[in-house]
Amino acid sequence: MAEGKDEKPNTMTIGWGFLGTMWSKPVFVVAVRHSRHTFKLMEESDSFTVCLPSGDMSEALAVCGTKSGRDMDKFKKFGFTAVKGATVDAPYIEECPVHFECKIIYKDDLEPGVLPEDLEKSVYPGKNMHMLYYGEIKGTYAILDADTKLMKWVL
Repeated sequence: MAEGKDEKPNTMTIGWGFLGTMWSKPVFVVAVRHSRHTFKLMEESDSFTVCLPSGDMSEALAVCGTKSGRDMDKFKKFGFTAVKGATVDAPYIEECPVHFECKIIYKDDLEPGVLPEDLEKSVYPGKNMHMLYYGEIKGTYAILDADTKLMKWVL
């Protein structure tokens, strides 16, 4: 989740993310295509959150993965509550049982022509590349019964 200069939060479903240790820090890496509304917001911000959905959020995941925040207010549509993070400026979705608060410490722009040709043709046929945002995890939060509320694929 990200929030730009207009302070209007936006959420998107991410399919590509990496969690691990880099530079002796806990890091969450998210990939955001340049064409996405979230890309603009990430470029205007120094932080983001990653929210893990509950089992009853499948419709929201589908819509947030296919509809742009430029065209609709996803928070209003699904009754989500945006709450400012405890350690970063980016908000998180209160209804999600787990969230990570991340401070952007590095970003890397994927360039056309650097990936194997067959991979680039299949994933980036229109050259709509990703920016990789490396977020140092500043806080991880979960509700008490998160394990029973998370979508089954998360566990």
